[in-house]
Parts: sequence; C-alpha cells; structure tokens
Amino acid sequence: MAKKFYVVWEGHTPGVYDDWADAKRQVDGFPAAKYKSFLNKAEAEQAFKGNYWAHVQKSAPQKSAPPSATAILRDSLSVDAACSGNPGPMEYRGVYTATGQELFRIGPLDDGTNNIGEFLAIVHALALLQKEGKPSLPIYTDSRNAILWVKAKKCRTKLERSGRNNKIFELIDRAEKWLAVNKVTNPILKWETEAWGEIPADFGRK
Repeated sequence: MAKKFYVVWEGHTPGVYDDWADAKRQVDGFPAAKYKSFLNKAEAEQAFKGNYWAHVQKSAPQKSAPPSATAILRDSLSVDAACSGNPGPMEYRGVYTATGQELFRIGPLDDGTNNIGEFLAIVHALALLQKEGKPSLPIYTDSRNAILWVKAKKCRTKLERSGRNNKIFELIDRAEKWLAVNKVTNPILKWETEAWGEIPADFGRK
C-alpha cells in the first residue's frame, strides 16, 4: 500500500503528518476538524499552505458527472455511523457540512452494525429536514448500501433481533414506516472520500 501523508488544517495541532495515528490524534474530539490525505509529501506540504476547501474541491468537473462527483455542496447535511465490532455498540450523527456543527447524535446502542447506523442516519436527516421545511437540502453519506436501502424503503440488514438490540430495531421500524408514508425530496449524495477526505460527520475511528 502506498504511503500517505495527512494534512490537518484545523485540529488540535495543525500540520502535515506521515502517520494516520498521529493525524487522528489531532482531529479526534476537535469540532469541525478539517483534514485530508495526499499521496506524496510535497503535495501535502503545498496543500497545508492553502485553504482546505480549495483542495477538497480541486478536481475539475467532468462532463455529465453528478454533483456528488464534482464539487462539495457546502450547504448540505452530512451523516455517518460508527460501530465497534459487527455487531457491536453503534452510533450515528448528522452535521452541517460547511461548519461541522452537530445537528443530531444517537447512541451508542447495543448490538448494531455500521450499515444500520448509516441507514438510520439518512432517514433521521430526511425527517429533520422535512420538519425544518428544507425539502431540497442535499444529504451526504459515504455508504452506498445505505443509499440503496433508503431508495428501497427497507433496512436490508441480516442482523437478527435480540433482547440487546430491541432499541435499534425499534428505530428501524420507525424509519421504515416514515419512508413508507413520506416522499423523499432531498438529494441523497455519495460522499467521495478518495477525492475529498473523510466525510465531515466522520467519528474519526479509522
């Protein structure tokens, strides 16, 4: 695997790091941390001298490419999930993409999976934006599975219901019922991690 270099524009100690563990310590627990990986040190050092958003949006738009593959829409909501184990304690959250401001956070809940968390996070975001009268605000997720599950209006998990994860399955039931009776109007876009770095809602547990 090619060595990567990590630029931390906003974190506990901004700088260029050649080890993910070191970079991770700078962004863990830091509100709206801004960071991105690069393939060589010279590019990383040059990027550090510039603006975060200029580099995560530096790829030129391609003809007929969808918005999610060309440039980040800062006026949007980003969601992500984290799970320690499979299954394990699962949590999810949503943030405003431009600032990293946390808008909701659920968990940790026992015996869940990351895919379930990603699915629930999108539906939670959809319901929140409907309630706030924002039917067109885009939602970013880095999970293709979750996007497909939401489109199908069904959480297609293979996880079995147990006494420990009743709360999670209650949220799944509620989410599926919401999707069944509400029209989804907000664009649900794939976050391009390779081009843009980690999604703003990332829990920083790589």
